Amino acid sequence: MKEFTEEQAKEELSKKQQKFSPKDFTKLIAKSDTLKDKFKNHKKLSKFIKDFKVLFAMVKDYYKGNYKTVPWYIISSIGATLLYVLLPTDAIPDFIPFVGYIDDATVFSLCLKIANTEVKRYLKWKEENEQNKQTPITN
Repeated sequence: MKEFTEEQAKEELSKKQQKFSPKDFTKLIAKSDTLKDKFKNHKKLSKFIKDFKVLFAMVKDYYKGNYKTVPWYIISSIGATLLYVLLPTDAIPDFIPFVGYIDDATVFSLCLKIANTEVKRYLKWKEENEQNKQTPITN
């Protein structure tokens, strides 16, 4: 089997991102355990577990209205990527031994590149938000 290229990943992500809509958030949130299991249990994806947790938290905070400063194309790229990982029959079907998750990992890696700057902003916001929750208000 030929390698799954970044160009192919761009095509797949672009197709999925264009179809991603706000109603897809419900599907993602409902499948959080399935996604987490895929990232934890499959070699090609396991190196991205921390990144997955951050991206999923970002999407969740956006969906809940807690964090809205991120552009839609970033949120839709992340959402589309996570939905792509959920699909067992994507460009390279997940059930194919040794190579089934190569496309998922490549698309996820591309998404990380695209969202890098916004993820850094989100993490800064998250850290500041957590600090504000811990700081007691005094009169």
